[in-house]
Amino acid sequence: MKIEEQIIYSDEDLIAVNKPSGLLSIPDREGKGNSLKEILLRTYGEIYTVHRLDRDTSGIVVFAKNEKMHRHLSLLFEKRETQKFYHGLVLGVPPVDAGTINEPIAEHPFKKGLMTVHRKGKESITDYQVENSFRIFSWMRFQIHTGRTHQIRVHMKHLGHPIACDASYGEGKPVFISQIKSRYKLSKEEEEERPVLNRLALHASELSFMGPGNKPYRFEAPLPKDLKAILQQLSKWIKTGTDQRSMPE
Repeated sequence: MKIEEQIIYSDEDLIAVNKPSGLLSIPDREGKGNSLKEILLRTYGEIYTVHRLDRDTSGIVVFAKNEKMHRHLSLLFEKRETQKFYHGLVLGVPPVDAGTINEPIAEHPFKKGLMTVHRKGKESITDYQVENSFRIFSWMRFQIHTGRTHQIRVHMKHLGHPIACDASYGEGKPVFISQIKSRYKLSKEEEEERPVLNRLALHASELSFMGPGNKPYRFEAPLPKDLKAILQQLSKWIKTGTDQRSMPE
């Protein structure tokens, strides 16, 4: 991975990166596997962790470049004074186009490393908006007001519409063109169909906050190629008249 191609913004105080899916934000507890932070350390020297994304979630991750900015950003995230938006593809179509999921989240009592909605959990609030409906899938925008582990994934499972390709909270099955294109046939060169999407369909798309001296920061992370590809295929399918909505321009 060429880190230069993933940088959204950089100045003397911080760096914002569009993290690819499959890459750790920071080293895991065992120190195994490459991570975005390690790549940045080798390239830029001193880097401070502010927040992180799940390994399979793509999108914006911000690191501080000095202790002053690290303290400032850490306090903003702690006080929930940042605006965080995500986009994701979910299974099915929620019955209501927009709403708020206010359900507490706790560690799963039996499954290590997983979270679940639980009355004794911590407050967790997610706003959602269906931007496009494709009958068997929906493209959605989320704003999280709390930062619980796997929050969107847990809340969407609770809503009955898990994130596509989520092996932990959903079916975990890849998405194939044959699911969304009628009369699909393999080409002569193909022995078996390849998935058009085979990773967690969740992307941290926008992040904004106020820096020291009330300097405004607002970052947007372009969608990666795999999510663009699935949306293009769903858009083609939707134009056949199977749904009344259409993709935005």
